[in-house]
Amino acid sequence: MANNILSAIHNIVSFGKYNLKNYASTYLIRINAVGEQLEFYVKDAITNSLKFSQNKKEENYSKVFSYLGNQNNPPDMIIKDSDAFEIKKIEGQKSSLALNSSPPKNKLLSKDIRITKACRNCESNKWVEKDLFYVIGHTNKGELKYLFFMHGVCYAADHSVYDKIHIPIKKEVGSIIESLGLQKGETVEIGKVKRVDPLGVTELRIRGMWQIQNPLRTYEDFCKIEDKDKFHLFALIKKDKYDIFPKEDKNNLEKNSNITMKDIKIKDPNNPAKLIEAKLITFKEV
Repeated sequence: MANNILSAIHNIVSFGKYNLKNYASTYLIRINAVGEQLEFYVKDAITNSLKFSQNKKEENYSKVFSYLGNQNNPPDMIIKDSDAFEIKKIEGQKSSLALNSSPPKNKLLSKDIRITKACRNCESNKWVEKDLFYVIGHTNKGELKYLFFMHGVCYAADHSVYDKIHIPIKKEVGSIIESLGLQKGETVEIGKVKRVDPLGVTELRIRGMWQIQNPLRTYEDFCKIEDKDKFHLFALIKKDKYDIFPKEDKNNLEKNSNITMKDIKIKDPNNPAKLIEAKLITFKEV
């Protein structure tokens, strides 16, 4: 079985444990922050390491990932010669995703000034762009309530849409903050730019902070929490991307009676007048 989003979903469903605190106390060493626990949970799902010891986990990370990032530079992880992932923890069920100073991404581009040199050169074969997945985890008191694997091209517009507004505003904000005499690390919000992208799901808080609408709101017609006391998992993937995943990984999901696979059409993030084909994967804890 390959290491990809489909195998990660299969591993999570098979593992059947969604309490991050219990998971951390059993399978991790000295990891107390829920955000870190979620990141390890996703890493372990991708590398099929959920039940492994810490040493074995680290060995698998080295085999599977070409890059593991930091809090200040995207992405959080890259599978060797494959996809990139950004992990986002939210407290409210339908809270927006705080993207900080980095605008939404439909794909990870090697020319992006926000990524590190180590990320740009993480693979022997020079890469230009990678598919990007946002992995959104809603937690409550350490309990993972849902995970949403969101394919970037189903969620965000092209980089140029955000860069056109981001670059000039960033310069203006810097000048305003400097004129207000704020100390290093202080911020002030002087306004918002709403509906930045064609889908109208992204806004820029004018202190250089980006956020994007929760996909449960964007795709509320398709993705519903049926029981707030049960864990839910969603994945929305562009159909042509889903089609190229290994047959074994697709079969593992399609034959699971607790997983629903559905072909849907969604608005193109670059042009809502156009519909694109997507695959929706849904799981609810039994």
